[in-house]
Amino acid sequence: MTTTAGDPAWEAALRFYASRSVLITGGASFIGSHLVELLLKAGAHLTVLDDLSSGKLENLGSMAKDVNFVQGDVRSQDKVEAAAAGCEVMFHLANAHGGRGYIDTHPVECVNNLICDHAAFAAAAAVGCGRIIYAGSACAYPVSLQTDATATNLLEESEAGFEVQGRAFPDGEYGWAKLMGELQLRAFHRQFGIDTVACRIFTAYGPRENESHAVIALVAKALARMDPYPIWGDGSQTRNFTYVKDTVTGMALAGARLNGCQAINIGTDEHISIDELIEEIFGILSWHPSEIKREIDMPVGVMSRAASLKKCRSELDWTPSWNLHDGLKETISWYESHTDAKQLAGLDKLLLSR
Repeated sequence: MTTTAGDPAWEAALRFYASRSVLITGGASFIGSHLVELLLKAGAHLTVLDDLSSGKLENLGSMAKDVNFVQGDVRSQDKVEAAAAGCEVMFHLANAHGGRGYIDTHPVECVNNLICDHAAFAAAAAVGCGRIIYAGSACAYPVSLQTDATATNLLEESEAGFEVQGRAFPDGEYGWAKLMGELQLRAFHRQFGIDTVACRIFTAYGPRENESHAVIALVAKALARMDPYPIWGDGSQTRNFTYVKDTVTGMALAGARLNGCQAINIGTDEHISIDELIEEIFGILSWHPSEIKREIDMPVGVMSRAASLKKCRSELDWTPSWNLHDGLKETISWYESHTDAKQLAGLDKLLLSR
């Protein structure tokens, strides 16, 4: 059975957070703010730590009054310890991250995530926090498994790790930092007994996302009526686009149900090409360019990526429920209401930012 809101199993899992003290690092970010929304509904007592370098207070909106917001850099262990005092659960999302354009052009910032992760985990150990849920990434998987755009293979958790030779070959500096974050989690579990979960997030999209990520970038180009309409790559590369409400639901369920030291995929098992994605966007907007301009010299990352959901089904009794069409409608509606012509005019710069 797949759990959804209103289902007894789903509700029971989310009750895990009721009245618990929870810290979310990066809680004013795109994904973080949706996690705040979900855990507030679950009855958690929330502290949000964010330096607002890419997160925004406006992402929290009216929720800000219901959380203890601390502005600070997660690389400062002292700052994290102060924010984490008394917390039972830590969701660690604060990292330098962005879309393909950002992570390919900012390798130093991506490697700096190793410091962010260590400071957060060390602070959790220092204050006696018993559970860490880490925003990992599908970029932790070996690139050798993702080279064929026509492939239908689904990435399984056991295919990335440290015990078997060849399973540590991630996607760029960002992927290496994310995989090493998992190694740090294992070390803190072994030494301090903290329960840790690495949620390998696959291509999240939705409201509050910015133009550095593929879906919003492509929506913005369509709203700007760019014709020729530019896409990065030849359009055949595939991803498993996952609506953000599914992303945070999976993370919350993993944090409530998994013990020990584990990794789990949080994404869909659908391979959707960029060409298919843009046609869905054009259909929702009732507009189509006369020409697609395929920019094959721009960063595209791996050619094929989608998640095996075997562990989600067996361990969480859950799989994502939002389909692409409905998720895109919600995303486009939000973006249209929060965007002006000035933003669209500066789009080229935004594509490479955080």
